Amino acid sequence: MFGYVVVNKQEMKFREFDLYRSYYCGLCRELKASYGTWGQLTLSYDITFLALLLTSLYGEETDAGTCRCGVHPFRRQMVRRNMFTAYGADMNLLLTYYKCQDDWEDERKLSKKALGGLLKGKAEDVKGRYPRKAQVIQDCLAGILDCEKRGSQNLDEASGFFGDIMGEVFVFQQDEWEGELRRMGFFLGKFVYLMDAYEDMEKDTKEGNYNPFGAWYQRPQFEEECRRVLTMMMAECSRSFERLPLIEYTEILRNILYSGVWHRYEQVQKKRREKEEKGTEHV
Repeated sequence: MFGYVVVNKQEMKFREFDLYRSYYCGLCRELKASYGTWGQLTLSYDITFLALLLTSLYGEETDAGTCRCGVHPFRRQMVRRNMFTAYGADMNLLLTYYKCQDDWEDERKLSKKALGGLLKGKAEDVKGRYPRKAQVIQDCLAGILDCEKRGSQNLDEASGFFGDIMGEVFVFQQDEWEGELRRMGFFLGKFVYLMDAYEDMEKDTKEGNYNPFGAWYQRPQFEEECRRVLTMMMAECSRSFERLPLIEYTEILRNILYSGVWHRYEQVQKKRREKEEKGTEHV
């Protein structure tokens, strides 16, 4: 359900992309340092965005350096790390661990059970440091599972649980920005959940899986209605974003919120149009 909060590289300056990638690499290094190679498997673009956002908001001093890794063995990569990449690594691990548990309970995916087992010890350590966040993630994933079992077609109910998860993760500390960060994370989380459902619509229909858009799929205005709902989610998220007194990286963050998050949506639409055109050609 992750991987939607990405940059639109074509609309970025080279310098901006290099900055973004340095935080992505920094998060990767944090995961390896704290949780080993298995921890690196939890790396996500979504949490990279959060690390950048929190760094911009709080102006935390950042350590910059270079390193080589298995993915880039011949060229040293810029790496930026600070307290927010460390926090992001903790949240990445916690989210992945509980998602593995959820996937095992829901779909009996052995790969998820195996990864969850490998992450369990480290996840317990993170849970001890962030008990409230761990409980919110557990409770909300249970809520999503209940929606799936009941076949709930209430978009706000199902997506709201994932929104609550992201809202909790976005709050780094209790201060004057807690409300806007929670609200921003909430609507971004709803967008991510609904975007994932939108992308999987055909597969879920074919396999008989739960999808909150299921009741909409046969409507003539399905595409327009989905676009409207997704746009509303990002509009609310962006309102909170613009109210934050960000210090730097604003262009990178805007690139992600106003362009990057729509990349997969445009890919899905293109694929569907091509499929429809091929179907028309064979009639």
